Amino acid sequence: MSTSQPRQTVVVIVAAGRGERAGQADGPKQYRRIGGVPVIRRTVDAFRAHPAIDRIVVAIHRDDEALFSAALPGSDPRLRVVFGGATRQASTRLALEALEPNPPRDILIHDGVRPFVDTALIDRVVSGLDADLGVLPALAVSDTLKRSGAAGHVEATVPRAGLFAAQTPQGFRFAPILEAHRKAATLGREDFTDDSAIAEWAGIGVRLVEGSPDNVKLTYAREIAMADEKLARAPSFPDVRTGNGYDVHSFEPGDHVTLCGVAIPHEMKLNGHSDADVGLHALTDALLATCGAGDIGVHFPPSDPQWKGAASRLFVEHAAGIVRTRGGRIAHADVTLICEAPKVGPHRPAMVEAMASMLGLAPDRVSIKATTNEKLGFVGRREGIAAIATATVVYPGEVPA
Repeated sequence: MSTSQPRQTVVVIVAAGRGERAGQADGPKQYRRIGGVPVIRRTVDAFRAHPAIDRIVVAIHRDDEALFSAALPGSDPRLRVVFGGATRQASTRLALEALEPNPPRDILIHDGVRPFVDTALIDRVVSGLDADLGVLPALAVSDTLKRSGAAGHVEATVPRAGLFAAQTPQGFRFAPILEAHRKAATLGREDFTDDSAIAEWAGIGVRLVEGSPDNVKLTYAREIAMADEKLARAPSFPDVRTGNGYDVHSFEPGDHVTLCGVAIPHEMKLNGHSDADVGLHALTDALLATCGAGDIGVHFPPSDPQWKGAASRLFVEHAAGIVRTRGGRIAHADVTLICEAPKVGPHRPAMVEAMASMLGLAPDRVSIKATTNEKLGFVGRREGIAAIATATVVYPGEVPA
């Protein structure tokens, strides 16, 4: 791999198991609900909210496509699904191989049933990576350890000094860990219980960083029930915030306008920042408003020539990333376009699809409406188009008393 490759971090989430130890009555454990949300969605959202994560690959069982789609509705350009194998080790290798045509520099590998991974832990793993060492988050063993002998009797007490319990995500340079997985598969070694074990076997050094007591792996039915009970005790006043945005652009000679990510033939075009998509500019401001992150001009100054003619979906995706970095979940987005022309109705389905894609939402969480100004004012005189946007975002925590 070229040393000039730009840094990019991808996470592989392994979620193809059947979870027999948790019982099968309610389906695979990664799709069971804790606090009303599927486990796998909580896990994926933890990485979607982290600014260092560029892409996410989830390895699922072939029989679970419908379950996964129901757990994570809508589209997200950063999220990819691959089919796993018969073991966790095989699923990880298949996910890594799916990335080979467009390889990242760094890879994190995480258990799909560790939904309580937090930003600080991900930070420690990402910052601990270098060219020679992988990174393993771990906790020092605190319980007294016993080795059993015949008939289940205690044979010996095992000294716990220097012993650690391994967690995920485990981080590596992409090329070496893929090579190690392939070598293990070629030699029929399928007995590794985590990726750091494969790395050690392949001669890749692994650095320990501090794990998190909250980063538990949900293995048994009781653990899932306890996680649900924990989340059920969440504050009764969720922190739901609404942001508003307004934008307006004048017409100038041209042959199309871009509205909510869709190019529409027209005898004029809009004059303004980037592609002058008035709907997406208003939406960007609405998203930023939910977390007090300024407005579009703060992040994308009109004076900066790099944004000349840029697609405005870049602004929306940037704002959505800021929201998720701060722990927010976008619940709904609404845009009202105010214009006499062009007609918006025929293009509304394409607009909804475009906005849903850039926000990672299901289409029913996106609303686009249009109205005229009854021939009043600059809009009524067909001098330009205005837009009003509203974004609803749920943040962790509770509303202050």
